[in-house]
Amino acid sequence: MKNRIVVSAVCVFDDAGRLLTVRKRGTAMFMHPGGKPEAGESALQAAARELAEEVGIVVDPRELQLMGVWIADAANEAATDIEATVFAAPGTWDARPSGEIAEIRWLDLAAVDRGAALPPDLAPLLTDHILPELANKRCSAQSSAHSGD
Repeated sequence: MKNRIVVSAVCVFDDAGRLLTVRKRGTAMFMHPGGKPEAGESALQAAARELAEEVGIVVDPRELQLMGVWIADAANEAATDIEATVFAAPGTWDARPSGEIAEIRWLDLAAVDRGAALPPDLAPLLTDHILPELANKRCSAQSSAHSGD
């Protein structure tokens, strides 16, 4: 039986519509900013705290929008699943690596929609759950925008 880690994560976008990914020190995979809730902390509170600690983005937890809860293979730990509660931060943001973050990278979702290959170093939560969810939302938004034409 696999171990399971409970985490909170946040989807953050810049003004070009790119998705923020981060790589923690001593690891190879890029993922969302986020991490494990501290004792007594809700998933929402953990998401907002981790966002501030890891990339310097301060957002009121009440402004984060729940995207869903997914189970995926942990990116950096063998024989481990993560149970991730994922939120979206409203608006657009600038980010800077801090705390345990070694590097940030913005993922161009428009290029992915046009067929660009995904980087091979993305966490399974991103590739298996979040990117398909975001693609579905973009497709729905585009078809809604065109239905009035």
